[in-house]
Amino acid sequence: MPALHIEDLPEKEKLKMEVEQLRKEVKLQRQQVSKCSEEIKNYIEEHSGEDPLVKGIPEDKNPFKEKGSCIIS
Repeated sequence: MPALHIEDLPEKEKLKMEVEQLRKEVKLQRQQVSKCSEEIKNYIEEHSGEDPLVKGIPEDKNPFKEKGSCIIS
């Protein structure tokens, strides 16, 4: 299926697509940013102990640990 380029569509089709998108967006449940950001912050703080980017990966479970060392003599 070829890619659809908006600029190739007639103006009427562009407007139909825009109206369809706006109808979808108006149905979305919206929340205040201040409330959402507080929930996100709490979630991050609760789960930070499990986060390998924060906690780190134990050496015995690290899949990227070098298997051997290089010795130059």
